[in-house]
Amino acid sequence: MMDMNDLIAIQQRCAQATAGPWISYVEDRDFTSGNSFIETSGEDIELRGATIADQDFIASCRQDVPLLIDEIMRLRNG
Repeated sequence: MMDMNDLIAIQQRCAQATAGPWISYVEDRDFTSGNSFIETSGEDIELRGATIADQDFIASCRQDVPLLIDEIMRLRNG
């Protein structure tokens, strides 16, 4: 079971990451030329060798992890 220190460490990593939302753009799915990338509020991120599912997952984590942390905190604090 995850203890509060683990949860706080995850929360800190989220806070230090580039602000969201992050959006996955995949060549031939979302546009027709260029490279697949994740758009952030800072620099775009290009992933080499990642599957489309991997790229979508990584981009979604920026929004999903903070929501999961909030829900865990809500459930633990009653």
